Amino acid sequence: MTKQSNIHFEISERKILLRLFDILSISLALYGFSYFSGFDYIKIDETHWRWLVVLVIYVMGFGTVFELYDLKKSSKIETVTNAILLTTSVTVLVYLLTPYYTPTLPENRIQILYFYLAILFPLLLWRLAYITFIASPRFYKRALLVGETSSIEAVVSSIKKADPNYQIIGFINCEAEKEDSIKFKGITEYKANQIHEIISEENISEIVIASYNSETISSSIYVDLTTLLERGYPVREYTQVYEDMSYRVPVQFIGKDFYKDFPFSRNNKNRFYLAYRRFFDVILSVFGVLCSLVVLPFIVIGNAIGNRGPLLYSQERVGKNGKPFKIFKFRSMVTNAEAGGAVWAQKNDSRVTAFGRFLRTTRLDELPQLINIIKGEMSIIGPRPERPMFVNELAQVIPFYHTRHIVKPGLTGWAQVNARYGSSIDDSLVKLEYDLYYIKHRGFLLDFNIIIKTLSTVIFFRGQ
Repeated sequence: MTKQSNIHFEISERKILLRLFDILSISLALYGFSYFSGFDYIKIDETHWRWLVVLVIYVMGFGTVFELYDLKKSSKIETVTNAILLTTSVTVLVYLLTPYYTPTLPENRIQILYFYLAILFPLLLWRLAYITFIASPRFYKRALLVGETSSIEAVVSSIKKADPNYQIIGFINCEAEKEDSIKFKGITEYKANQIHEIISEENISEIVIASYNSETISSSIYVDLTTLLERGYPVREYTQVYEDMSYRVPVQFIGKDFYKDFPFSRNNKNRFYLAYRRFFDVILSVFGVLCSLVVLPFIVIGNAIGNRGPLLYSQERVGKNGKPFKIFKFRSMVTNAEAGGAVWAQKNDSRVTAFGRFLRTTRLDELPQLINIIKGEMSIIGPRPERPMFVNELAQVIPFYHTRHIVKPGLTGWAQVNARYGSSIDDSLVKLEYDLYYIKHRGFLLDFNIIIKTLSTVIFFRGQ
């Protein structure tokens, strides 16, 4: 068997490609403007290279905040255009307002317009090329699935949602062969003895094993997979593929060998990291409390007019190691919202007041929790604390739910910036998958990523 070569950009490679060509396209455009039209506001030469470095930092930073490097948004021209306009506008504005690190304002103000266009048009043209060529089916990764027929449909659906550029060509039933093949719309079942033929003819990039129990894999398939692995052919387990794509741990597909999927981050026990986190929590919380004093009068007035009741409310939540504590928030619902008993909060909940909806979308209702952080009951980053009755309910139907309590709950977190509002058991399952991914991989870079995404959530009023 000779493996055909095909081109596919992994998720990390696509993100690097976007950033690299953003920098390259802007640099070439500025150099061209300067060389051919006497545009001298920013010169690309050995003397003024620092100006370009500052510009690149601004573009990368604001591009991240405005989701210019979100792969799903980058695959559609309408969504990426908005991100480009926001990134370019804010970058140029900040660049103009920081003359200590950037060139002084030009006497001819038309150069500012040229500068803006020299960033905007190259980004638009390059991103259009990316959508047309790189995000097209010719660059999709083609995979063959090996697993039990009972889980094939769910696995294919979850992979398609996680990464549209990852294409499942077909599947092989890893159990003992049955007389009747299983039919799924859009996916073909192949026989086990066809595996080498399929890889060659369909230009398969890798084999994905999606089995709850490895003992169900038939001996013939096991031999073929071992042979492929010995030849250097990629054979990966589904949970690894899914986690790399979606940044979630798929708990519903983890079986009795669960311990293989939970090699939690060493930072959970790293004293230096934990000390840094506590210092980071206290400093930011104290700063946040001081800033809150500025907006507090407006919140008090808005509450008096729009909410007409107590400003604060508290609830019991489950903290680290299952220890309960009281959480504080600015009230966003009508008084006696749970007179009939505790219920799940819903998106566009009718109990939320007009002013309360403003508090939620801007995340201002969370400000009192800075006190919980200073007290050490919470952290800036971590899984959101849930109410005890809901924890008990969810733990009975969702595996590994209590695992999220091995770290402090947070004001923001990986689940909060990636998942929708948790108003059902299914939503809670998705949020748990994100929480477990954070616990498994938590570190300086992931924390920084969450802070940036939180800024995007606040800027685009995605709070719920």
